[in-house]
Amino acid sequence: MSVFDLGANLLRQLPPETAHRATLRLAGTFAPLLPAPGIDDPRLMVRALGLDFPNPVGLAAGFDKDAVVPDAMARFGFGFVECGTVTPLPQAGNPRPRLFRLSEDRAVINRMGFNNGGMAVAARNLKARKTRAILGINIGANKDSQDRIADYARCFGELAPLADYVTVNVSSPNTPGLRGLQNREELTRLLAAMIQARARGAQKPILLKIAPDLDLPALDEIADVVRASGIDGLIVSNTTIARPALQSSHAAETGGLSGAPLLAPSTMVLAQMHARLNGAVTLIGVGGIASGEDAYAKIRAGASLVQLYTALAFEGPGLVSRIKRELLACLLRDGFADVTAAVGVGN
Repeated sequence: MSVFDLGANLLRQLPPETAHRATLRLAGTFAPLLPAPGIDDPRLMVRALGLDFPNPVGLAAGFDKDAVVPDAMARFGFGFVECGTVTPLPQAGNPRPRLFRLSEDRAVINRMGFNNGGMAVAARNLKARKTRAILGINIGANKDSQDRIADYARCFGELAPLADYVTVNVSSPNTPGLRGLQNREELTRLLAAMIQARARGAQKPILLKIAPDLDLPALDEIADVVRASGIDGLIVSNTTIARPALQSSHAAETGGLSGAPLLAPSTMVLAQMHARLNGAVTLIGVGGIASGEDAYAKIRAGASLVQLYTALAFEGPGLVSRIKRELLACLLRDGFADVTAAVGVGN
């Protein structure tokens, strides 16, 4: 067990949000002292979004909202790191408590509400980066915005030049009305605004992050809009408002559920979108990943890349290297030459 995994065990004794803030401080202080991560097995490399990812395992948005430690986190072996969600103006988010650890379920419920320092703070932090791990920036709208689509365009203009790709987050359940941007008319307008913002500025890949709680007609609509829009990728999925059978005393808390209970439903939605889009855009699978087999299930369902976050709270940063080892073993077991060869084969 590494000193960081031991630290993760100690941090789990703290309230969840306190532990998260402490983790960011520790990562910023000590992770840069780690040796650079070793070169990944070439069979794990993925070419997607016009980028060469050293491995397909990324850190999902939510961990580093203000882009404080992206390159420090990459030293734990992530193939890419996504920061955010960032809004144009700073906002405090929802009242505390707003983050709940469901240890019995290997899950978390959050209702953070896009708490972040705003795009100026994120831009300052990104400009100060010393190294260049592949980085995505996840953008959103302020809760009290009068024009949410304009908020996304402003964030894109400010932050796209400082990132390798930009994710448009319309699927958080913790900003009232935000998920309404997933309907056909609003989504068409939003993605058109993103394409226009890109035409005026940084030519960076644009991805859309969707919810796992959409019915089949809604998935049909999103697939149609995405295919026609000109964006580059889809992240499936955000947290869920559904409540499967849970053991924790926090099970009734409102907010988005992530972790192990999200693995099956999010993978099902991923497979549905792969079937509808048939390679038209890059898919990134998120939700419940805690092992190489979990990551492999997402890849077989259609994901070229995967992301995780919640499992780190329970397993510590050593999880990243373990997932990569297990994923490679899955590929070898089933006779795939590399990750790309396995994408979508289970669909």
